[in-house]
Order: sequence, then structure tokens, then C-alpha cells
Amino acid sequence: MCVYISHTHTHTHIRTLLSSVRERKMELGRVLGFCLILLGTILVFSGGATAAKGVTYDGRSLIIDGQRKLLFSGSIHYPRSTPEMWPSLIKKTKEGGIDVIQTYVFWNLHEPKFGQYDFSGRNDLVKFIKEIRSQGLYVCLRIGPFIEAEWNYGGLPFWLRDVPGMVYRTDNEPFKFHMQKFTTKIVNLMKSEGLYASQGGPIILSQIENEYKNVEAAFHEKGEAYVKWAAQMAVGIKTGVPWIMCKQPDAPDPVINTCNGMTCGETFPRPNSPNKPKMWTEDWTSFFQVYGAEPYIRSAEDIAFHAALFIAKNGSYVNYYMYHGGTNFGRTSSSYFVTGYYDQAPLDEYGLLRQPKYGHLKELHAAIKASANPLLQGKQTILSLGPLQQAYVFEDARSGCVAFLVNNDAAKVSQVQFRNNAYSLSPKSIGILQNCKNLIYQTAKVNVPKNVRFTTPVQVFNVPDKWEVFRETIPAFTGTALKTNALLEHTNLTKDKTDYLWYTSSFKPDSPCSNPSIYIESSGHVVHVYVNSALAGSGHGSRDIRVVKLQVPVSLTNGQNSISILSGMVGLPDSGAYMERKSYGLTKVQISCGGTKTIDLSRSQWGYSVGLLGEKVRLHQWKNLNRVKWSMSNAGLINNHPLAWYKTMFDGPSGDGPVGLNMSSMGKGEIWVNGVSIGRYWVSFLTPAGRPSQSIYHIPRSFLKPSGNLLMVLEEEGGDPLGISLNTISVTGSNRAQSQLS
Repeated sequence: MCVYISHTHTHTHIRTLLSSVRERKMELGRVLGFCLILLGTILVFSGGATAAKGVTYDGRSLIIDGQRKLLFSGSIHYPRSTPEMWPSLIKKTKEGGIDVIQTYVFWNLHEPKFGQYDFSGRNDLVKFIKEIRSQGLYVCLRIGPFIEAEWNYGGLPFWLRDVPGMVYRTDNEPFKFHMQKFTTKIVNLMKSEGLYASQGGPIILSQIENEYKNVEAAFHEKGEAYVKWAAQMAVGIKTGVPWIMCKQPDAPDPVINTCNGMTCGETFPRPNSPNKPKMWTEDWTSFFQVYGAEPYIRSAEDIAFHAALFIAKNGSYVNYYMYHGGTNFGRTSSSYFVTGYYDQAPLDEYGLLRQPKYGHLKELHAAIKASANPLLQGKQTILSLGPLQQAYVFEDARSGCVAFLVNNDAAKVSQVQFRNNAYSLSPKSIGILQNCKNLIYQTAKVNVPKNVRFTTPVQVFNVPDKWEVFRETIPAFTGTALKTNALLEHTNLTKDKTDYLWYTSSFKPDSPCSNPSIYIESSGHVVHVYVNSALAGSGHGSRDIRVVKLQVPVSLTNGQNSISILSGMVGLPDSGAYMERKSYGLTKVQISCGGTKTIDLSRSQWGYSVGLLGEKVRLHQWKNLNRVKWSMSNAGLINNHPLAWYKTMFDGPSGDGPVGLNMSSMGKGEIWVNGVSIGRYWVSFLTPAGRPSQSIYHIPRSFLKPSGNLLMVLEEEGGDPLGISLNTISVTGSNRAQSQLS
């Protein structure tokens, strides 16, 4: 036991151990001998050794600096918040009883162009990890570098698709070359800063790949070969800490396979080796949200039940995904995902406590850690207390005893007897007995009051003459440089530098066309159809509807008619096999003449224009505002303009609390504040209950100045900017604010 004592905690351990010795009335000679061992340990560690011994593991737990660890972890993704927010987020996480912060590494942020790296601002991974270290927490670094994460393209940089012979995530030499190059880049960066536990740093775990079992079968024997290669490659880099693979039952030794999901205590019996600890890398505190869907609400009681059950079944590491979700700034969200990420987490999108989830889990962590010694050192015994009731008991003569009384009956309260004492267990609940007697925590009993989040409007942008507007010009076929006799794939042209691609054509009916309409099919996400520069109609898909089908009436002339169709994406997919083969954009365009004649334009000549004019001149930046002609607005001219850029100035609200824009009066587009994109918005895409999936869009305080802030809004569909409002966000138990958020 003595060899597990670190230098920084030596004196505390001495007092604790000597007290334990006295309580057990050990003989004097044994006490003296024990103290001599402790003294020797002090002398060894006083010789200037400050680096950690590193991290190992066995079948029970991770072993850090020679000590078994029972760890609670929380996911926070550094680019989904700001460096100014990191200290507060980490502090609140630590105060919630969390020991580890888990994050992905975002390849397409760090290497947006081949060989060109970016670790600045929100991408400053080293700064983030050093802040975690400064607050005394560990780090689990999920390098991937494929991460999924509801992040654009699953974190893969789009330039990979243009590498000759590229097939993602399989036994493919081009992919393995680039994957190993980036993984090594990150590992070497961490080593250069001394951030691995083997160097005395906070990183205790690294992850390679991510949920690969979901797609492995699609690659047949090359999938299995890739798993083995990825594991060998990662281990060969020699970080000095264990590697993990999540949802990968066949993870090769010594890589630890871990569980993701909401019910890993029920679905994950054990790792694939008795020498590996049982770990849960993603305990989903909510679930991702897409446009057109309501938020998924997972109760504090349910999260606590399954976390406690996992520990009761010999789990020793539980990570909450997410503990703080944050914001998908810019164009970083994956297909159809809303800009706010895991807002229902214990720390919401703004970093505010979401009660009772935060507090109830904090109490769970304290209850379990109070019995960490018997959990990690004791022998497990499982007892039946009824048809749907069990006791998981951990007992050790020296460490004590702890019991988890489990009621799996979701409908009834259960009265159980355990060691001559009676206990009442709520439906689907677990009671934790310290010393196998005292009931110190019940997953179904919430002691923390619920708080409510409110928005308080501090400015409404309802003065027309304070807005200026620039309307996009609808491109015509004759003005395009690229022309082909086919409908080209959307992302082959945009390279994911923009959401938008114009398809333009021109045709003249060879005979009268009565009651004309246009029919379009697209594998993109959004289409806006212009005929002779007039908007004819719009359509969109969803996460479940992958093909957009749109038929709208149009007005045609007897001469040449201009067809301009704007194809839009709302993020690239974040998962699936053969992502490099997926195609998007228009696949069919037809003109129907009253049902009597159909003119197929799909193989006509088409011209292409990538992006919008406002994007090309980078209109959201201060220095480029004069590159277009702005129109002063008034109440009659400002609203309901499709493809319009709106700008105005505003002052930052007083205080230091979170700030958000209420965009309920608008349709779909993107928002910039002082040249920085706070993300896409899409309030016109309503849920089945008739509500926008997200109305309030977060502006981090660090984006704001006290006065003279530039607000730029790109509106695709046509909305009313006079209804936009600036709001402060707060949580309270009272009803004093004006507008309640979920």
C-alpha cells in the first residue's frame, strides 16, 4: 500500500493510515515498522521526482500513480465554447464532482488545408488542456481522428476526398497515411508540452477511431484489418497512457473497448478481456437535436440510475456525454443539426447549471466516492432481493462495505430486506448503502430544486432606419463561367467552402406551355427556385427525408426563360460507411405543361456559380462592408426579402451573463457578430408541435465590445429583422423575467 502514496499527499496519508492503525489496535511493533516504510517512501519522493508514474490498468480499474481510481468524467469540446468560457466551465464541472474532462480532437479545424495547421483561438487544444491541469482534473483525449460528434463530416477535412484512391476508415493506404500523420502530429504536440500523465501531465487516456463497429461490416475483411492496424499504430506512438476504442468489441489488446449509450449498465456486460477495466465513454445526458425536432429530455433520475448501476456492476469510469455541449459556431454542425449542442446537459449551452440534473449527479458522485475504497478493493457479491430486485455488495475487511440496492420494477415501489433492515425502493431506482446499512443516496429521490431559464430582452432591433440591406443578384446562365451538359454534384464544386451552389439554365418552349410547373429532385438539403429572377418556390429535406422533391407553378415567357436554382446544404454527414462516395445536389429538373407535356432539363446545358456574392466578398467583415451597395431600409421595404444581407449596429448589454439573439421573426440563414459567425439559424423549420427547434442563438461575451458591435444576418427565405431582439440569459427559481426557455 505504501508504494502507492504520492509525494504531494504523503502527510495526509500518514495521518489517515496512522489513525486507522490506532482504531484497529495494532501492536506497537507493527506500527513502528509501518511508519518506517512510510518514512522511506517520503525520502524516495523527496528526491525531486515530480513526474507522474503514468497510467496502467487491470480488470478492476485504471491505476494512476499506483493508485486505483474510480472516475467520473464529463465531455466538454473546446471549439464549442470559447477560451474565455473554459475556466468557468471547468470550475463548475469540478464542483459537480467530475474528475476527468473528455474531449474530441477536431481534425478539420486543425488542418483545414493539407499541411496547414491551426491551433489558435477556440482551436487552442493545448491551452484548453493546460487550463484543465491548472484546476486539478485529468483529461481523456479522443483523437479519433474520425469523431462523428454531430460535427461537420465527422471531423474529417474535406480535402481528404480529393486524395487519389481515398476510401475513408478502412484498410486503405491513402487514408491510413493521413490518419497516422495527423494522429502523430497531435500526440507529438501533447508530448512537446509535457501533457501526458507519463510526463506528469493530465492526459490519462487517448482514444483511436470512434464507434467503428457501426460500419465495420460494410468493409468486410478490410474492416477487421483496419481495426488491428489502427490499434497497433496508436500503441506504437507510445504515449505512456492506455488507448481506448469505444463501441468496438474486438478492440485488440492492449486497447480497451468501452461502451457508449444510455444504458451501458444493462447492455455492456464486460470488456473483451478480464484484464481490462469496465468503462463507459458516453453516458448520454440528453441526445442530439435536429431542425424540425423537439429537444430530447432525459431525467436526472434516469441518468443517475444507469450510472449507479454501471458502478454496481464493476464499472470504474463513467463519462457524461455531454456535460456541457456548447455551440456549433459557423458551419461546423453536421447535416440538419441545430446550432446549440446538447443544451439539456448538466451545464447548458451557455454554461449555466441545469437543475436538478447538475445537483442530483453531484450528490451521486459524492455518495459513490464516499465508498470508493470498498468498491475498488472489496469483493463483489450479488444477492437476489426479489424477482426484479438485487443487491450488489462490495465488502473488504479493511476497506468496509457498500451496497447498491436495485429495483428494476418500473411500475411498483419495492419493499426489500437486506441484512435485517427494511428498505423502500422507488420504481426503477437504486439506493446506495454506506457501510451496507445507511441509505445515503436514492437515484429516484431528487433533493435539488428545479431551476428555470429565462431570457430578458434588452434591445429590440425594431427601428427600420437603423438597418441596411443588400440583396443578392440572381445569376443567369449567360453569366456563369462553368457550363456542362449535366447536373454536377454539389460538393465537388463547393469543396465545403460554402453551403450554396447555383445551378442555372435557359430554355425556350418549342410550343405553347399551359399551366406550367417545375419539378425538382435534389439529394441536397434545400432548394430555392427562381424563374426569370422571380422566386417560384422553395423546398427542403430533413434528417429522415434524404431526397428533396419540389413541384411549384411557374410563369414562362414565349422567349428564353432563365432557370436559377440555389442548392443549399446544412452541414455534411458525420457518419456512415463510404462517406467519400456520397453525392448531393440536383438530380432531376423537369418542366410540366399542364400534365400534357414534360420537358426534361436534366441533360440540358447548365451553368454553375459557387456561393453567394456576399460570401465571395466576405461581406460579414468590417473591411469589406463597402464592397457592395447597401440600401437604407424602411418599414415597407426591409422585410420578406429572400437572399438578403442585413446589417445594423448595437451596444453590448451590461453585466457578464450570457447573451443570445432571438431570431423568431426570421426564416433561415446565418448570423455574424463583429465578423465571427455564431452559426446557422433555421426558425422556419417547425417541430410537430409548431415551434422552432431553436429560437435563441448564443453570442459569447468575448465576441462583444461595450459599444459599436456589427450584426450581420444572411436571410435565405425572407423574414422580418425588425423582430430580432438581443437578450440576456439567466436561470432562476422565480418568474421575474419575461420569456421562459426550456
